[in-house]
Amino acid sequence: MSGDSTVNFNLLHRTCKLVVLLCLLHISVTVVFYVRSLDIRFAFVQNQQSRNNVTQLTRLRNTGFTSRAEPEKDGPAEVQQTEEPRHQPEAEQPVKKLEKCPETSPLLVGPLRVEFNTQVNLEQIKKDNPNLRPGGRYKPKDCEALQKVAIIIPFRNRDEHLKYWLYYLHPILQRQQLDYGVYVINQDGDEIFNRAKLLNVGYMEALKEYDYECFVFSDVDLIPMDDRNTYRCFSQPRHLSVSMDKFGFRLPYNQYFGGVSSMSKEQYLKINGFPNNYWGWGGEDDDIYNRLASKGMSISRPNSELGKCRMIRHERDKQNEPNPQRFDRIAHTRETMYKDGIKSLSYRVVKVDKFDLFTKITVDVGKP
Repeated sequence: MSGDSTVNFNLLHRTCKLVVLLCLLHISVTVVFYVRSLDIRFAFVQNQQSRNNVTQLTRLRNTGFTSRAEPEKDGPAEVQQTEEPRHQPEAEQPVKKLEKCPETSPLLVGPLRVEFNTQVNLEQIKKDNPNLRPGGRYKPKDCEALQKVAIIIPFRNRDEHLKYWLYYLHPILQRQQLDYGVYVINQDGDEIFNRAKLLNVGYMEALKEYDYECFVFSDVDLIPMDDRNTYRCFSQPRHLSVSMDKFGFRLPYNQYFGGVSSMSKEQYLKINGFPNNYWGWGGEDDDIYNRLASKGMSISRPNSELGKCRMIRHERDKQNEPNPQRFDRIAHTRETMYKDGIKSLSYRVVKVDKFDLFTKITVDVGKP
């Protein structure tokens, strides 16, 4: 029995040792696989963090932040977030190139109702034209205007008429998509009125402010009745007030060039501007027509429907009586135009006022 017991004990001992070895092997294998899984998880986490950092940096850049890593001497790089302005200062922003405005503005409405029986005030006109800049300046926001236009108005003691002009013309000019400015040239003192010389002054003063290429010369009491009659320049000098109610909506005579007209800078300089020696009412328009004809230019006009306009009825101004010398001067235009014009212009600026709706330039133009 003792022999059998010994054999059984040895067998049991070996079995136990084998079981222990198997357990150790199992534990070892389990530990190895566990450690490897930790490495894989750690790598995955690092990869995810890296991706998240890149995404976060991208978002920060897109929202106006930049991330800058600056390594320390004895440690790892530390990410610092520095806030930068979301928008560049206006002066540094790249200018977006606008497309040219169309030849015919899509904003035009056609025939207009023009009335002078209701009072208008400058504050209301200002509210109705919020996009105007100081001095009566405007340019389209959505396209580049085809022309830069200076509107020149000879003026003295006609404030009520000016209110109507501003009330009607600012919306019209904006719908025509013009880059324009309004210049009211006010004759100082009580000497006899000189319309043409004031127009020359307006040309000179407007160019001191902006590189205008087109000039519209308009009486303060004339309002167009159709916004398709565009206040700009053409290949030939343009007569804009073609059919006035004063003349029964007809052209009084073929050479008539009064009221509202436009010329490019080149056309204007070609005739040496306007005459300076027409004091009082009448004659200067015919002189201008003669100058144009002598230089081989013809008058461009809209048709009688588009060229309709209304005049604000009023008594003739004092110190603007008919010029008795006008007929003699008209007869000698070709002889005098080279020595009497923009090249011989002399005047003194008394005051410049930048109002919300217009620029008023008061000048001393001398006397006859």
